[in-house]
Amino acid sequence: MQNNLKLALAGGLAGAVIAVAAVIGLSLTGNLPGGYSNQKVSDYLMSNPEILAAMSAKLQMRQEAEDTSRRQAAVEKLGLKAFFNPKVAFVTGPEHAKVTLVEFFDYNCVHCRNSLAAMKKFYAAHKDARYAFIDFPIFGDDSILAARAAIAARQQPDKYVDFHFALLGTSGPANADSIFAAARAVGLDMKKLQADMNDPTLPAKIDAAHALAQAAAVDGTPTFVINGKVHPGEVNDALLAKLVKG
Repeated sequence: MQNNLKLALAGGLAGAVIAVAAVIGLSLTGNLPGGYSNQKVSDYLMSNPEILAAMSAKLQMRQEAEDTSRRQAAVEKLGLKAFFNPKVAFVTGPEHAKVTLVEFFDYNCVHCRNSLAAMKKFYAAHKDARYAFIDFPIFGDDSILAARAAIAARQQPDKYVDFHFALLGTSGPANADSIFAAARAVGLDMKKLQADMNDPTLPAKIDAAHALAQAAAVDGTPTFVINGKVHPGEVNDALLAKLVKG
């Protein structure tokens, strides 16, 4: 989500610059509506550049709200069943659970890692919830390799969640060394894992997850869908509890 936030800030800042420039331009050319002193308005804006930051923040908030509304509409159009498809996600938990949680993640995403402690705690306390863990590698070749390993680990379902949490908790990059170290640490069958990573159908599963993300207007990690409601960005204990309550 960090790259997306930078883009949003840049967009908001550009919009604010244009807006302020327009007002200054009107004041300097004497074209402001009646009742305004052109010189006073110009002097005030030039003396208070923090207005630019305030305008940028407001524009950013508006853009984020619009983006969230767009994602929510896309998710509702797709329906939750699309996210709990074993072809795109590791799905676990009771089929008719009252609480559902979907996460799009990348093993090299710092914000996914920042959400890990809350997710581990929530998972341990809510085994009666239904989860869909969706690999959405967007940070390069190492992330794709990690996604291949995680998708292959779905073939050892009793070890998958432990492997997922272990790999996401890696302190350095999620690369070949850390992937196989995490796999050994949680007791995965290494020969089976490596064989399953070479499954010729595996790339199509990554492509299917990307296609789902595009259809759901998901463009960053982590993105959560909790009880049908979209939340882009990090979570902590309090926020997860709030999102579950709706």
